[in-house]
Amino acid sequence: MQNDQYGNPLTTSSAKARDAYVRGLECNLAAAPGAEEAFQEAITEDENFALAHLAIARNRQVEGRGVSGRESYSAAKACAEGLSPREQGHLAIIGSLLEGKSEGVYEQAKAHLEEFPRDVMVAQACLGVFSLIGFGGQPGREAENLALSSMLAPHYGDDWWFLSTHAFSQMEAGQLDPAAQSIERSLAINPRNANGSHHRAHLYYEVGETKAGLDYLKDWIAGYDRQGVMHCHLSWHIALWALAEGDIETMWSMADTAIDPEVGSGPALNVVTDMPALLYRAELAGVDVAPERWRAISDYATARFGKPRLGFADVHAALAHAMAGNAEGVATIVEKANGPAEDLVRDLAEAFQAFAKKDWQLTTEHLVTAMSDHARIGGSRAQRDLIELAMTSALARQGKAEEATRLLMARRPQALGAIAQTLSN
Repeated sequence: MQNDQYGNPLTTSSAKARDAYVRGLECNLAAAPGAEEAFQEAITEDENFALAHLAIARNRQVEGRGVSGRESYSAAKACAEGLSPREQGHLAIIGSLLEGKSEGVYEQAKAHLEEFPRDVMVAQACLGVFSLIGFGGQPGREAENLALSSMLAPHYGDDWWFLSTHAFSQMEAGQLDPAAQSIERSLAINPRNANGSHHRAHLYYEVGETKAGLDYLKDWIAGYDRQGVMHCHLSWHIALWALAEGDIETMWSMADTAIDPEVGSGPALNVVTDMPALLYRAELAGVDVAPERWRAISDYATARFGKPRLGFADVHAALAHAMAGNAEGVATIVEKANGPAEDLVRDLAEAFQAFAKKDWQLTTEHLVTAMSDHARIGGSRAQRDLIELAMTSALARQGKAEEATRLLMARRPQALGAIAQTLSN
């Protein structure tokens, strides 16, 4: 029996299979290309390596290719006999995700991590904004995320992946100074970790360092493979900062070459959330957005997320539909929203519909409810700032600029302080 890099026993007798699996994990955790090839190499060395089969299925799911991973998942289950208790729990939890199940899975995963805290792929599935916690739809989501990463911290020490993940938990909970220490330690160990660069970008955003963030990420992404799973979303961050700096040419360049549905290589979830959010912020900033851009992303949302099933995607799809004039698309989301955050999905969908119709009073009425705990829909604070900005814009258009300024300064003073200052002038 071999061990992975976190000391977890692996049911394989092949050292070569173990080494390839470890390389695959490293690529997966760093959001770097090459993970699937490494896992496949592990299977070539040991065709009964259950966790390598499972890792391929999970990697494809994270990349938005979940359907193509079914055969690998079936192969993992076929090799399950003789697995250790840790591996059996790992297979059950990741398997539930692959099957689209969520009810009770976080509780199962948390209990598993209490016994096997260094089972890194289970920890990864729980932590962050696109995770069991992130999409759980429960109140206090950010506090729960930090609580779990804090529980795991003593077991990981100076592991670069964990430090980066813990930093994100800290900054989303408002602990910006500790987050800065954690992310700098992580990047000092592995500066080419795409998740780490992403979390560093979020810290720049949270403290309002627009130019520094833009310079950092433009430099970092130059050496990142366009097929990397984070390329689309990192480009979104660059586009937002370019917009904030008044560099509209760069903003559109990022949109057209890295985020647009026709050319972007990112997972569908990133495309359907990042493009509407960028177009919306551009419109709020006074940039002309061609109607065909909204129609294109509305059509994409209908094709990829036509059946409401994930609140974070559904909210952004509703935004795209509303701004494209696709009333039927919005109505479908309002009528068929489901899941633990379905109440927020409906409120936000109706708010964006009202915004598109320039009914500012109705916009604010729908947004007021959502503002209480919009973390429940998922996504980061930076992503959910479009809700804050929609509210402030609707207030300002009702002649309530002072109220809009107070709102931003009370809720997002560092990240959106410059916008608040603009409103007050």
